[in-house]
Amino acid sequence: MDIDIPATVGKVTRTLAKVEREGKEAWCLTAVRLYETELEDAWDALTNPERIPRWFLPISGTLEVGGRYQFEGNAGGVIERCEPPELVALTWEMHGDVSWVKVSLQAEGAHTRLTLEHVAHVPELIFDQFGPGGVGVGWDLGLMAMGLHFSTNAPVDPQAAQAWTLGPEGRQFVEGCSNAWGEASIAAGTDPAKAKAAAAAVVEFYSPANPPG
Repeated sequence: MDIDIPATVGKVTRTLAKVEREGKEAWCLTAVRLYETELEDAWDALTNPERIPRWFLPISGTLEVGGRYQFEGNAGGVIERCEPPELVALTWEMHGDVSWVKVSLQAEGAHTRLTLEHVAHVPELIFDQFGPGGVGVGWDLGLMAMGLHFSTNAPVDPQAAQAWTLGPEGRQFVEGCSNAWGEASIAAGTDPAKAKAAAAAVVEFYSPANPPG
């Protein structure tokens, strides 16, 4: 993939904050990116089940408020809100855990600003080990793929994308994103040493220095 890695990493603004959800303290990570496409096109890419797999994963289920969705090999959940063409909110259920994702779109001329918020109850041990990057880098990869889709209109090849992530350019991208989430964690009050250690662990999780095979 022909990608300006530092520029692509820098297109996303990342923040982290403590919030309350379901009566318990939770972490909310927020990623914001401006796309060079109009609002209606961004909404279609975000919600059209025939188009979603071109930049993310195949999706099945009842794609309406109250319906259940399932991403192939990944998370599923319930669609809680859908307000075309500006907002979709859903539960994000994986490995027995439930968290919450909201994606908002805002037109800015011929461009669209996408804001993704992911709220989760994260055990302290897991947060200490991986910080926000454990989830955030996965979203970074999806937001990058969406940008490539808008610029090329070509579908993302999952196998090629995985191979790229495990290669030197992919590792550079993951490292840049993970370090940025580490900075967001420090800004939210995490001890800098812990945040940097967690960021390094995330890099090895997504793009190990010595990948298998």
